[in-house]
Amino acid sequence: MLDFTQFLIPSALAQTAAAISPPGGSGTSMYMNFLPLVLIFAVFYVLIIRPQQKKLDDQAKMIKALRRGDRVITSGGIHGKIARLEGDDILILEIADGVNIKVTRSFVTALAAKTDPAAAANDGDEAEKKN
Repeated sequence: MLDFTQFLIPSALAQTAAAISPPGGSGTSMYMNFLPLVLIFAVFYVLIIRPQQKKLDDQAKMIKALRRGDRVITSGGIHGKIARLEGDDILILEIADGVNIKVTRSFVTALAAKTDPAAAANDGDEAEKKN
């Protein structure tokens, strides 16, 4: 008569683990399974993460180096010249003659034109002489 247990339990499951894999051979295959994941992470780091971190560092350096007289572009697309610095976080931008707006330093996205240190110092002296 037919034995239905042969259909339900394959003979491969009846073998012991020692008969399937030789001792010491499973360690290298485990590392080989993780190798593609490590390579994918390395490619993502080199192509995506590292350039983004460099861009953020350059942006932070540019924001810290802002001073009076620099022409900047904000994240809202406003072009203006820095008229004053208030504290560590606030800039007063002159966007037209006599029109000033307050902007948080972190909203500056680009530096349109950098002023010379000597020109900025002379500009400040002339403003004090007028008053």
